[in-house]
Amino acid sequence: MNITMRQAFPADVPEIVAMLADDMLGARRENPADLAPYLAAFERIDADPNQLLLVGERDGRVVGSLQLSILHGLSRRGSSRALIEAVRVASAERGAGLGGELIRRAVEEARRRGCVLVQLTSDAARTDAHRFYERLGFKATHVGFKLAL
Repeated sequence: MNITMRQAFPADVPEIVAMLADDMLGARRENPADLAPYLAAFERIDADPNQLLLVGERDGRVVGSLQLSILHGLSRRGSSRALIEAVRVASAERGAGLGGELIRRAVEEARRRGCVLVQLTSDAARTDAHRFYERLGFKATHVGFKLAL
């Protein structure tokens, strides 16, 4: 696949934000022209040992990204779980296996950190993404709710 997986650097933020915006939902909520809030968020993520912003890089370009968050809890006998968010692959790279590799790396990292399960949410409109996650072994076992603040 010739992709390098690594932790994101601040210099990667513009390419990550561009991928977030290159999407039917992200186009309405992201603003790649104003990187200040994204750079501030990157600093918070990077400073938190329970967060990992993972990128896939090809030929010096970031072509995929996701965020892995470790959540410590009391349920499941005090277990930790991992949450995968903001999975994105550059449009020119889709369908070549990069998304699956990003998810596999995130699952490996969650296992390495002692998590008992990995969970994610996907917008109800993303039916292709739902099939993708099911192919990777994820099951739609819960109903999710969100409250905008």
